[in-house]
Amino acid sequence: MIMFVIFGATGKVGKATITRLRGEGAPVRAVLRDPAKAAPLAALGCEIAMAEVGDADAMALAMRDAAAVQLICPIDPRAANASHQMMQSIERMAEAIDAARPPRVLAISDYGAHLTIDTGITSLFRAMEERFRQCRARMVFLRSAEHMENCARYLKIANETGVMPSMHQPLERPFPTVSAADIGDMAANLLLVDEDHGPLPRIIHGEGPREYTALEIAAALGRLLTRSVVARELPRADWPATLISAGLSESYTDLIVRLGDVHNKGLIEAEAGVGEIRRGRTELSAAIEPFRPDVRQAVS
Repeated sequence: MIMFVIFGATGKVGKATITRLRGEGAPVRAVLRDPAKAAPLAALGCEIAMAEVGDADAMALAMRDAAAVQLICPIDPRAANASHQMMQSIERMAEAIDAARPPRVLAISDYGAHLTIDTGITSLFRAMEERFRQCRARMVFLRSAEHMENCARYLKIANETGVMPSMHQPLERPFPTVSAADIGDMAANLLLVDEDHGPLPRIIHGEGPREYTALEIAAALGRLLTRSVVARELPRADWPATLISAGLSESYTDLIVRLGDVHNKGLIEAEAGVGEIRRGRTELSAAIEPFRPDVRQAVS
C-alpha cells in the first residue's frame, strides 16, 4: 500500500494536500500535534498519528511504511528566539528522516531560499534545504511564494480606517503570491506523480496565476468589504513597532523586517534557470473571500 504521510495536517497547505490525496483515493496518514483536531481528518478517511515537531523519535514512527512524506517546518511568531526554535525543528526533522528512511520527502520551502544574502525568515528555509540535502531520501523542495491568505491580516484595519498599511514598497511593484490551497494541491500532484526528473533535489516554484501590487491588494480588500480601501506605504521606521503590536515577538519581528528589506529590492523571486514554476488557479479575491465573516464579526 502506498502511504502518504502528511505533517502539518491541520494547516492550510496540509489540509489542501490531504483533501486532494483523499479525493484521489490515496491512503493518508495525517500527523498532528493536537488530538482535539483529529476528527475532521479521520472523517476524510485518514489514519491519524501524533508527533511533536521536536520529537524525532515520534516523527520517525509516524513516517513508518511511508512511500512519501510531506514536511512543513513550523515557526512560532511569538517565540522568544524564533530562529533558534526553527533551526532545532529542522534538525529534529532531519534526524527523523534518516531514522525512518522514507523513499521520498517533499518539503515546503520559500521563495528566495536560494539566496545567500541575509533574507531574514527566508534564510531559515535556505538552512532547511541545505540540511535536508544531507538526508538519505529523494528530496523535492516546493518553494512557495507569499500566501495570498496573509492579506487577510489587513482586513480589520482596512474596514475601520479605509487604509491598508503596506510593507511592500513601492506600492506599484508587483510581486509573486499564491493561495495556500494551490500550494497544497501542487504538493499532492507531486506526491502522486512519482517521475524521474533528473538531478536531485527537485526544485519547484509555486505561485499564483499572476503577480499583484499592493494597490491591487487594497482594491481587492475594498471589494470584499464593500468600501473604499487605499494602500499606503508603512514607513520603514514603523515596521518593528507595528509588528510587535500585532503580537509578534521581537525575534520574529526582526526576521520579518529583514525579509521585507530584501523583498522591496525585488529579490524574492523564483530562482532563475533552476527547476520549474507551477502556477495555481486561485485569484486573490477568491483566496481572501472566506475571511469575510470573520471581519464582520470583529467589527460588529
